[in-house]
Amino acid sequence: MRLACASLVGFASLVSAFALGCSGGGSSSGFGPEGSSSGSSGSSGASSSGFGGSSSGSSGSSGAGAGCSDSAKLVYVVSEENGLYAFDPAALKFTSKGTLSCPAGGATPNSMAVDRHGTAWVNYSDGSLFEVSTADASCKATSYAKGQGGFTRVGMAFSSDSAGSEAETLYVVGIDGVGSGQGLGKIDLKTMKLTKIGDFSGSLRGQGAELTGTGDGKLYGFFTTSPASLAEIDKTTGATKTPKTLTGVSTGLAWAFSFWGGDFWFYTSGGIEPSRVTRLKAATDQSIGVAVANVGGFRIVGAGVSTCAPTTPPK
Repeated sequence: MRLACASLVGFASLVSAFALGCSGGGSSSGFGPEGSSSGSSGSSGASSSGFGGSSSGSSGSSGAGAGCSDSAKLVYVVSEENGLYAFDPAALKFTSKGTLSCPAGGATPNSMAVDRHGTAWVNYSDGSLFEVSTADASCKATSYAKGQGGFTRVGMAFSSDSAGSEAETLYVVGIDGVGSGQGLGKIDLKTMKLTKIGDFSGSLRGQGAELTGTGDGKLYGFFTTSPASLAEIDKTTGATKTPKTLTGVSTGLAWAFSFWGGDFWFYTSGGIEPSRVTRLKAATDQSIGVAVANVGGFRIVGAGVSTCAPTTPPK
């Protein structure tokens, strides 16, 4: 997710908490260093409790990963600079897959989800939706009509329809600006129609969020509260369970997240500096700490992980 400077009008009190910095328009001129980069592991940070991992089972379970390729079990991220990268959380390593050249006019990448076949679906800042190969970043347009249900910029993720199922659904959240959203919806990729589901509940009602889903049928939101918060989402109503406050984490102006190996991975930037990766060890001690201090000179605006990804820590 990437918010433009104009999106911040009227949100001055929130902006000051987000270490605001607006960068220039997202050109497609490059994506930083070629090849791959890996970040050094940071400190474990403050420990938090009260939010468990997504699933149970033996260590290394891959959820609905049967029949999936190894590449479909990785995390993929898209940058404001139009770069597509594979992220291996086990190695804390980003590998360049190419540069997006989607026919989007002046629009820029905003969010991304990856299906279990390894295809990325990228939402652009004008509301358009493109189909992107995670092998080489090649892109093709879809018939999705922009602005359905009033959703333009969205957070997005796939979630299995039930635990272990190969069937999955693409869920979206409409984003209006910092601290403002339109609740949960879903997109049928056969008809390219968006259906609204409902708003979040309690303190998260009306908030914006990025999404991540799992192979055991769960859906989570990374919410634009201050500090940021994490909550499981009911896929049938949009209702949210009691949120977990992510102490020391703010979404900033460029943010995304993913669930992989039993843990949550948050990608954030205030707007000018490269993204950092923060890890919530939900599968073990619930500690929150910086895993990668600098991803390599780019700002991540979308992260996608398929329902093939492991739901428990790898052996």
